[in-house]
Amino acid sequence: MTNVDAIIDKLKSGSTIKDNDIIPERDVEWLCKQARSIMMEEDNVQPVPLPVTVVGDIHGQFYDLIELFNVCGQVPDTNYVFMGDFVDRGYYSVETFLLLLALKVRYRTRITLIRGNHESRQITQVYGFYDECLRKYGSTHVWRLCTDTFDYLCLAAVIGDQFLCVHGGLSPTLDTLEQIRELQRVQEPPHEGPMCDLMWSDPDDIHGWGISARGAGYVFGGDIVQQFLHTNDLRKIARSHQLVMEGHKWMFDERLVTVWSAPNYCYRCGNVASALELESAFEQRFQTFEAAPPKFRLVPNFTARSPDYFL
Repeated sequence: MTNVDAIIDKLKSGSTIKDNDIIPERDVEWLCKQARSIMMEEDNVQPVPLPVTVVGDIHGQFYDLIELFNVCGQVPDTNYVFMGDFVDRGYYSVETFLLLLALKVRYRTRITLIRGNHESRQITQVYGFYDECLRKYGSTHVWRLCTDTFDYLCLAAVIGDQFLCVHGGLSPTLDTLEQIRELQRVQEPPHEGPMCDLMWSDPDDIHGWGISARGAGYVFGGDIVQQFLHTNDLRKIARSHQLVMEGHKWMFDERLVTVWSAPNYCYRCGNVASALELESAFEQRFQTFEAAPPKFRLVPNFTARSPDYFL
């Protein structure tokens, strides 16, 4: 019988990195199976009670995830919503995703994991996670286990019936939360359509809808946000998906906030990171943090560069 506490302790200790003592494939298989069975029971739009801390992109920056927990609180003492993009670009996507999965298995109601555009078979083959799994395990088996698990991640969360959390943004074909709940999420994200839009869209200072330069999703204006909030009796939207040098950015009269949680993104951007702490429907604050100090992090011998385009 696999011990999830032992997996959590091993990952947090850093021994999988320092000593190259990776989590065995059989334990990864068990972990993914347990996580899928839990997430199968969750809604596309998972309800989450207050208080909770909302986290943006992590992108395999494992040491900075540990720093985030040190700053904002450990699970289960602090409840979390992670808004996707756990993998790719950073050096340690395997450890990052496995730790989040292990915490989900151990404390299922304390941590909610939303799917980002990088939780995709196609994207991870380009931006690092596939290569990392192959390098560490010598085969694609662990990558397949993890990407199959991506399919079960929820698409959004609603915190305290007030805050919608989603990775990217809104969709011109989704007017209500009920329409999001009706989507078939257990699949590789399509190249277009509502599921794609939730993971790829971005807010912009425009009126209505616009074409996205990303080649997927849309850009949308404050009028779209105001209408969606009104229709669904919500107050605000929290999302991630875009690098913010200050860690967070409000738009549209504070109806929408972008939260970014990968400090010094790609180990070269020099940005700070933040997490949004929601104490109540009307009490919120940001915890801002910098990258974990160099003395606490290891750089792998193999540091392949992924493409520069910041998806």
